[in-house]
Amino acid sequence: MSKVSTRQIVFERTAVLVITVLFLLPVLWLITTAYKPSNQIFSIPPKLGFQPTLDQFRGMLSYFDVVSLLRSSIVISLGTTVLSLLLGVPAGYSLARSRSRYANFFAYFFLAIRMVPAIAALIPFYLMMRDIGLLGSWWAVIIINTMLNCAFVTWMMFSYFRALPRDMEEAALTDGCTQIGAFLKVAVPAVRSGIIACVLFCVMFSWNDFLYPMFLTTLDSKPISVALLTAYGTKDVTWGSLGALAHFSTIPIVLMALFLNRYFVQGATNGVQ
Repeated sequence: MSKVSTRQIVFERTAVLVITVLFLLPVLWLITTAYKPSNQIFSIPPKLGFQPTLDQFRGMLSYFDVVSLLRSSIVISLGTTVLSLLLGVPAGYSLARSRSRYANFFAYFFLAIRMVPAIAALIPFYLMMRDIGLLGSWWAVIIINTMLNCAFVTWMMFSYFRALPRDMEEAALTDGCTQIGAFLKVAVPAVRSGIIACVLFCVMFSWNDFLYPMFLTTLDSKPISVALLTAYGTKDVTWGSLGALAHFSTIPIVLMALFLNRYFVQGATNGVQ
């Protein structure tokens, strides 16, 4: 290996390490804050060595109903993901198998829907949910998140299905399978990795969503993403409670992302051909 190649590899790895550390420092600070006594959180100079304590967790658990918050986040995320897949996967398949020359246009149109600024859709949707009596419920957030995530799923699945050879489905049709049967038994299993990537994207979008749950839910139906705002008081910020509650907000989604990492990368890089 030449000296130039060795230097390049060392430089690249050093750059990746520095960037990773810079991105992880705020997360590390927030995590360690949850285990520090309140009087040491902003001590100067900062204390790298400290006696860990669970006081922040005790205070947070006495103030927040974490089980209810997690239940709301899980219900909203799973409800949004299931509905988005039920609507988006068949829609993507229909576009991929369409012989219309406008199929690409419609695929990008669905992607554009996902890019709509959240605040632009909030006010009319708020009024709509109020008029039909769903304001303050999980369904209000599930419906609007499904509208956005379903469009994203349609765009992604269009790409996956279009890359799938038609011969497989035609062989199934020749063997007596119906069009729906060929879709369910042949096409869907063949794009399993794409569906898993869509699941991960939908769960991440819904779990981390803040604006819609903030205005469309009540105290009993708010997810954990909104509860984090409670740490910001009128006089100060209870950083210890924020760090403790952030554990419950970030650990589930980080574990899911790590477990499905290869599908996430594949889904992110597999754009419309």
